[in-house]
Amino acid sequence: MPRLKLTLAYEGTRYAGWQLQARTTREHPATVQGEIERIVQGMIGRRAPVLGAGRTDAGAHAEAQVCHVDLPEDAQDIDWRCALNAQLPCDIRIRDARWVSSDFHARKNALRKRYAYSLWIHRDKALPRVRNFVWSITAADMDRMRAVASALPGRRDFASLQNAGTTQRLTIRTLFSITSRHAWLAGLRCPQDWPVETFIFDGDGFLKQMVRNIIGLLVWAGQGKIRPAEVEAILAAGDRSALPSPTAPAQGLTLLEVFY
Repeated sequence: MPRLKLTLAYEGTRYAGWQLQARTTREHPATVQGEIERIVQGMIGRRAPVLGAGRTDAGAHAEAQVCHVDLPEDAQDIDWRCALNAQLPCDIRIRDARWVSSDFHARKNALRKRYAYSLWIHRDKALPRVRNFVWSITAADMDRMRAVASALPGRRDFASLQNAGTTQRLTIRTLFSITSRHAWLAGLRCPQDWPVETFIFDGDGFLKQMVRNIIGLLVWAGQGKIRPAEVEAILAAGDRSALPSPTAPAQGLTLLEVFY
């Protein structure tokens, strides 16, 4: 069957994440995968699973999520980008749709992913236009945060940064880099006087809520609640209970790109 690769952007505020859920909530009544599958089913008359490069949490966003779906032969005449965008809600947009070989797999073929997490660091909470895309915190020492961030990259066991609720047993990942940019909101430039700091993560894969746990750790370090010297012991423990800092809220997280 012909395989269609989709690259899409979405604001995740209204959704229970990317992946289909057995049960949704009033706050997050639908999933992004479910919205796409619903429209595809209406167009071809049967359900066709849409498989993504990875999950995103409820409330998290994406600039370039990748997925694939197998479709009937006669579906190749359809302009799928236009057809899907005409029916999708305004907070989901297909950026690209192209036919690929049948051995392409959105998740298994992914070599690297890039995430961004944005913070609003000011005594006043974030402006209304960006509040769904940042974590508002009152203060943090960016030098301390960058010092901790620089110690994390490498190939290591990140079990201490993985939240419960996953069947993933292999917890070794390669974190290539963590960089920070002032006055950037995920991948968008902001006015220089906005108190926005974005951390960008490049890795070969990420454990459940790993980026959000790293951000929680960085913020606590920036607020003097964790000393940089404690970080290695936290990682060496290999257990989430060793991490005293909270999991950062999902709304500051954006999947920026998947590399193949």
